[in-house]
Amino acid sequence: MSKARNPHDLLPIPSATLHILLALTGGPLHGYAIMQRVDDLSAGAVQMGPGTLYGSIKRMLADGLIEEIEPEQDDDERRRVYRMTGLGEAVSAAEVQRLKRLISDATVKRWAARARPEFGS
Repeated sequence: MSKARNPHDLLPIPSATLHILLALTGGPLHGYAIMQRVDDLSAGAVQMGPGTLYGSIKRMLADGLIEEIEPEQDDDERRRVYRMTGLGEAVSAAEVQRLKRLISDATVKRWAARARPEFGS
């Protein structure tokens, strides 16, 4: 029996991986739909190309973050459909928490630096 992987052992994850996981939060999607969802979620700030998408998908499949599933009956059978696994959910949640802490720390340090009195003034 294989040991369950600790999501924190996979952190930090590449930005493209996080964007794909966030796109799959709403449910299974095929590749092109993932690219569209990433664009929508980022309000156009992140436009993922096919090379980045499919290279990331290959690594994510190998890491067990996502899995390929059978398309719905009314979907094009040639399309590959992906969904997030339980590990993928845990890793995306852990990465979001890590980024929140990073932003919080940066904000506190920035304010602390501004509040320091200038010496020699």
